[in-house]
Amino acid sequence: MRLYLASTSPARLAVLRAAGIEPVCFSPEVDEEAEVVAREATIGRPLTAPELTEYLGRLKAEDVVRRHGHEIDGIVLGGDSAFLLDGEILGKPHEPSVALARAKQHRGQTGVLHSGHWVIDHTGGAVRGALGAVDTASVTLSADVSDAELEAYVATGEPLELAGGFAIDGLAGAFIERIEGAPSCVIGLSLPALRRLVVGLGHEYTALWGADAH
Repeated sequence: MRLYLASTSPARLAVLRAAGIEPVCFSPEVDEEAEVVAREATIGRPLTAPELTEYLGRLKAEDVVRRHGHEIDGIVLGGDSAFLLDGEILGKPHEPSVALARAKQHRGQTGVLHSGHWVIDHTGGAVRGALGAVDTASVTLSADVSDAELEAYVATGEPLELAGGFAIDGLAGAFIERIEGAPSCVIGLSLPALRRLVVGLGHEYTALWGADAH
């Protein structure tokens, strides 16, 4: 069974490949900021971090099905991540100054990474069902990491396009003191959550292993 990933995230792709899954990747075309504003206006309040990540994951998966459904026979996965620290949702920092400020704020503290997932069963070339789930993992940044170390990390550019501004599977691995939860959740998508969703749609998770996608 083929998995179609509604993302071009290298981190999500790496997680899946390490787990024996070779997905077909599509780039979703979703105006995330506009969609969130519209959704919050509809419900009359800000989205929580879990709601935000699952909602954006759903929009991405549905967009890929809408535009590429004629090419898809399998499971479509959309996902999004957000890091919550001191009650504030932190997305991708984009700018070095923002990444550095967040790293200093995170130092010695524990934040929570929310990873939202939306899975659409499109086996046989038609939508047969859909399920969503959010997994969380807590991440503690070592208190003894120096300013110089954080500045050097930000200078590499690695954290600029990562939710929360760090990568446990990259250069920041030496700065992370403790993780509670699925490590894959922190990297970009939760493999345990994906397994539960696939099973919930009536399929065997192991059927995704070894797909030879081109």
